[in-house]
Amino acid sequence: MKIEICKSREEAHQIVDNLNSYNKEKVDWILSNLYTSIELIARNDEGKIIGGILGGIGYYAGFYIKIFWIDESERGKGVGGKLLQEAENIAREKGAKLAVVDTFSFQADGFYQQHGYEEYGRITDYPHKGDYNVFFKKELK
Repeated sequence: MKIEICKSREEAHQIVDNLNSYNKEKVDWILSNLYTSIELIARNDEGKIIGGILGGIGYYAGFYIKIFWIDESERGKGVGGKLLQEAENIAREKGAKLAVVDTFSFQADGFYQQHGYEEYGRITDYPHKGDYNVFFKKELK
């Protein structure tokens, strides 16, 4: 056996395709077999980007939030809540049943709780001693 770095997109896609084939044998897709991106930005009156959310809906109707950022000068003003709500609305319209996100203790765990997310997992002392990485979910009804 030899382990090496993928040399092409085709090799990487072969791994994804093989995993997808296996998964399809176990569970039917809830949505199409395409990933649906949801990428939103917020701009201030001067046109400057002050926040954004990047994520998408996967095969099993889960909306996965990958990146969510609000400029520090805009935090606490409702920008994040409006972005999150709009992303959740789009996800619902496209068939998502669940939203999932993870964050660090020094980021926004309280924010997600205020918006109806419930913790389902935690890694303590990560990325540093005393910090934690927390995982949240929310049913999209």
